[in-house]
Amino acid sequence: MNDTFLMGCHLSVAHGFAAMARTAVRIDANVIQCFIRNPRGGQMRAIDAEDIAEYRRIAAEHGFAPLIVHAPYTVNPCSDKPETRELARRFFTEELDRLELIPGSLYNFHPGSHVGQGVEEGIRLIVELLNAVMPHAKSTTVLLETMAGKGSEVGRTFEELREIMDRAEQGDRLGVTLDTCHISDGGYDVVGKLDAVLETFDRVVGLSRLHAIHLNDSKNPLGAHKDRHARIGEGMLGTDAIARIINHPKLRALPFCLETPQDDDDGYGREIALLRSLRTPV
Repeated sequence: MNDTFLMGCHLSVAHGFAAMARTAVRIDANVIQCFIRNPRGGQMRAIDAEDIAEYRRIAAEHGFAPLIVHAPYTVNPCSDKPETRELARRFFTEELDRLELIPGSLYNFHPGSHVGQGVEEGIRLIVELLNAVMPHAKSTTVLLETMAGKGSEVGRTFEELREIMDRAEQGDRLGVTLDTCHISDGGYDVVGKLDAVLETFDRVVGLSRLHAIHLNDSKNPLGAHKDRHARIGEGMLGTDAIARIINHPKLRALPFCLETPQDDDDGYGREIALLRSLRTPV
């Protein structure tokens, strides 16, 4: 049985895809998440075919999981401002087109905030965006991220994510990224009732639609709806709960990606070493 532990973190692509891959190898990561433009917006890097080819060579040699690209934080697919929604549509289209150079990638995005329009209208606008951009996701799986429910965020509940998937024209091609900080802040008890949370997810969304996990501790208690990530073992979830998550039989084959606050990539390296020490053999 292949029980490879797919564990990594969010890295910068500022010096190129190949440099990012070499950093991952150095810190013992085989999962990479990145932005392919400034996370606050702006232009993408120019295409460098040799750089991408070298990235793909390193990824294949070291058995990397599919690349996870995170949409910019500035995009809000369900904004009440048409120009903001149009910016989201343009960014998604450009980035999905670029990812055709790295087939099999994952594209993760926050569903957005309805800013007082109501969840129903927020979902309608998210579906409208997905219907426009999904034809560009030819070889890429688009992932909705579970949210903490701060402010007017859409996607706090599994039911909201399922409704988006059901209503989108290509909803059968959508998946989910589960963020451990977000769902704890959103009210799902992954510390004390992990099995029950996963049973609920499977019933509402389906575990087959779960493609990645953002592995983060939380600075806030269960149900706080605040979304403040903490380093592993330094928050309200704690090391024991994180260990149960990475070893759970329904989760352990998935790619895990750290988004914890770090001063540098070596901080991620230390956390990855800790998590690898907590992984138990089957």
